[in-house]
Amino acid sequence: MKDVLENLYKQKYLTKEESRNILIQFAKGSYNLSQMASFLTVFQMRKITVEEMVGFRDAMLELCVHIDFGDFNTIDLCGTGGDGKNTFNISTLASFVAAGAGAKVIKHGNYGVSSSCGSSNVLEHLGYKFSNDAGKLKKDLDKTGFCFLHAPLFHPAMKNVAPVRKDLGVKTFFNMLGPMVNPGNPKNQLIGVFSHEVARLYSYIYQDLEKNYTIVHSMEGYDEITLTGDAKAETSKGSQLITPEHFGFERIHPEEILGGEDVPSSAKIFTDILSGNGSEAQNKVVIANAATALNTLSPEKSLGECIQIAKDSLYGKKALQVLEQLIDLQS
Repeated sequence: MKDVLENLYKQKYLTKEESRNILIQFAKGSYNLSQMASFLTVFQMRKITVEEMVGFRDAMLELCVHIDFGDFNTIDLCGTGGDGKNTFNISTLASFVAAGAGAKVIKHGNYGVSSSCGSSNVLEHLGYKFSNDAGKLKKDLDKTGFCFLHAPLFHPAMKNVAPVRKDLGVKTFFNMLGPMVNPGNPKNQLIGVFSHEVARLYSYIYQDLEKNYTIVHSMEGYDEITLTGDAKAETSKGSQLITPEHFGFERIHPEEILGGEDVPSSAKIFTDILSGNGSEAQNKVVIANAATALNTLSPEKSLGECIQIAKDSLYGKKALQVLEQLIDLQS
């Protein structure tokens, strides 16, 4: 690792195979905490390349616990995190709205690292039991349209890195990898990323995959569609500028989509929105993201149709029913 770090400090880059091998050595416990922290910090100081990202992704997928959801036409709604904006759990709520609209959502998530409440935090608080048992997860998905893949259970080889990421408390390239390493290999994805640079990286990598995908990045630095301003969307068909008016909504203020200060308050925002007690701004942001996901899943439908389907799911309490049925299955 000493030689690797010295080369990186000299602004040299890793090949795909070097990146893959280093992450495998992370998993084996070959490096101490200081070495791993130094390695992660390098990529905060300079750009990560496509080759490096693909190498890291390949290692994570090689080492993870795989689940075969091939019988379902699945979708994941997942952000990279790390935008530092402390919004409420938009992509997770949009996942339930999509599931309430008939989608099969295999949500990949984790505890919050650079935010107070990640998707794992809120679902655990609400009573969801994490598992990597294929039978349980397929039952959850079949009965409700939603199941949750808690990242640490599927990437146990990365347990050596978890304390380093927690101590650093900032986004690392592991945030960037999150949506890429869903162990269920969803056929469709709505991916939110925190910068234009990461969006471009994702676009290069995903154009070689056989998936329907939409990569979104808010021009204000959010890793999802927030309606606070314009967003850029990248798909296999090209790029597009998305405005709030694109969805038929007015622009909202950033403070209207802030999250809770801790897990209980974040969970309350979550259930309030599903129960019909969310603010107009909160509802619109969730609908915009859910509709974009549904449009990714069913490109033959117009965005207008997908917006109406998402509204019916949220306002008709179908998304709430998904959550209630899901929690009932855990007992």
